[in-house]
Amino acid sequence: METTAEKLQRTPLYDLHVELGAKIVPFAGYEMPVQYPTGIIKEHLHTREKAGLFDVSHMGQAFLRGPDPARAMEKVCPSDFVGLKEGMQRYGLLLNDQGGVKDDFMLTKLADEADLYLVVNASMKESDFAYIAKKLDGELTLIPRPDRALLALQGPLAGKVLDKLSPGIDFLNFMRVTRATVAGVEAIVGRTGYTGEDGFEISVSAADAEKLARAILADPDVLPIGLGARDSLRLEAGLCLYGHDIDETTDPAEADLVWAIGKRRKTELGFPAAEKIMARVLNGTEKKRVGVRPDGRAPARDGTEIAAKDGRVIGKITSGGFGPSLNAPIAMGYVETPFAADGTEVDLLVRGKALPARIAPMPFVPHRYKRGAGK
Repeated sequence: METTAEKLQRTPLYDLHVELGAKIVPFAGYEMPVQYPTGIIKEHLHTREKAGLFDVSHMGQAFLRGPDPARAMEKVCPSDFVGLKEGMQRYGLLLNDQGGVKDDFMLTKLADEADLYLVVNASMKESDFAYIAKKLDGELTLIPRPDRALLALQGPLAGKVLDKLSPGIDFLNFMRVTRATVAGVEAIVGRTGYTGEDGFEISVSAADAEKLARAILADPDVLPIGLGARDSLRLEAGLCLYGHDIDETTDPAEADLVWAIGKRRKTELGFPAAEKIMARVLNGTEKKRVGVRPDGRAPARDGTEIAAKDGRVIGKITSGGFGPSLNAPIAMGYVETPFAADGTEVDLLVRGKALPARIAPMPFVPHRYKRGAGK
């Protein structure tokens, strides 16, 4: 009989994780490092202060080929991909026919290349690829690239670290992407990430992944970082985790992701459930995604009910935990719209007790992306 462990896949960096003493756990069908001997809190704070290296090779990478793949993708997403300039990347939402979010992803138009470069969430990659291929059959060809690894270098010193291995790369600005040679390895490098910090995501062939990871980790300012700190970092940054904060039962309006709908698309429409979604943007929604700050020290975990002060349940937590940068618990979730204003007092129902909390603005920690002068 096949065991769960036998079904799990491994990234090209698995042996390196083991060598570095990582605690390995199942995640999205892979054996992934949740933390290293340093510990989650120190890994988190090190990323905020210096730089951390994450293995995100479990994510789904693919190229989209066709006469006009950007226009084709607009049929299943509300983003403006036709207006995407060379060397730039854009956040997108893959919608089902009812306007619910099937996944969020990043799409890139590399300079002097007709194909678009796509990165989707690990847990959804097979579903996403099948959905896009079916919906856009005859308009584009989706070419999965399981032969590629993906590393994320995040933190205020990420630019300094990577520039040593790829001189000039620090000139890139947020959401800009280029092909480059890093530590002798050919790579696709984007100034992006999911921690709220400055940083890069670096796509390389699986065969080159360990060489590149070792070169980056050789820098004294870099530590390896596991899934535990990745989650606390993105929560502090107020960023959604698919399957928790957004899923097929939520739409962009209630998820507070209207900014991901391109300006042109808001009037031209043409994406799934466009009229319905735009009506909800204009007229409001029954619930909204919000930040939550518990008053005490106890964290509010996923699924915790949120109640009004009269005891009525008005929503629930979708992501919650401890925020090391704040030395306090933080959470996000959905509440009925009348209770969504910052500062609104609520209760969190934890093991039969009503614990006081308040609605709070996100991000909990300011974003520090590199903008301004540069490419």
